[in-house]
Amino acid sequence: MVSWQTRMESVVRSALVDKVDRDHTETDRAFLRRRIVVGIVLVVGATLLGISLSVKPGDPLFYTLTIALALVWIVGGFLSGPLHLGRIPFRGHLRRPILTPIAIGLAAGGVFVLGALIVREIPPLRDFTANVLDHARVGPLALIVFITLFNGLAEEIFFRGALFAAIGRGRPVLISTIVYTIATLATGNPMLGFAAITLGFVLGLERRASGGILAPILTHVSWSTVMVFAMPPLFA
Repeated sequence: MVSWQTRMESVVRSALVDKVDRDHTETDRAFLRRRIVVGIVLVVGATLLGISLSVKPGDPLFYTLTIALALVWIVGGFLSGPLHLGRIPFRGHLRRPILTPIAIGLAAGGVFVLGALIVREIPPLRDFTANVLDHARVGPLALIVFITLFNGLAEEIFFRGALFAAIGRGRPVLISTIVYTIATLATGNPMLGFAAITLGFVLGLERRASGGILAPILTHVSWSTVMVFAMPPLFA
């Protein structure tokens, strides 16, 4: 009889470690085109991200800018070239990853919440975190939730989709995580950079293992759901 530890190890390996077989090879021309599109979109997106979080909380312009940012990531992602949903092994078959990435996202959210209990006791870090969360406290809750989840989906289409594919076979998890972190630091907030490098690494592993963006999307959206509901009360 298989123990629960063995089952858990198998689930984690299939979600984050073991790569499924796939052939996503592109022509040199298509690969170059993808890299050019990704480079342009990165500059535009990072600039728009920095501008959006410099807007005063509650200003309607913030919602316009963040929705525009999500559209930039999405359009740029699909313009770069083909994207794939990916699959992971499950009971001897390759299936679309759904439950496992959602569980990973919720678990990551729980870890961040526990970390927030420490961060709020350290004044400089507390202030950086509170500055971001101010945008989640002001305005219609439904709109804030929509923007948060929409941007999570959009970031995965671009960063774990287009950017990851544009890097090629040379350390895509590490490089995509670094680029994602640098782009996030355009906000000038180190706490967002910390979230990007930790979450981004996990998302990169999911992308590498599954060969697609579905798992990272579900993990990111699940994590974002925990953040938007659990974090603001901790820093009220």
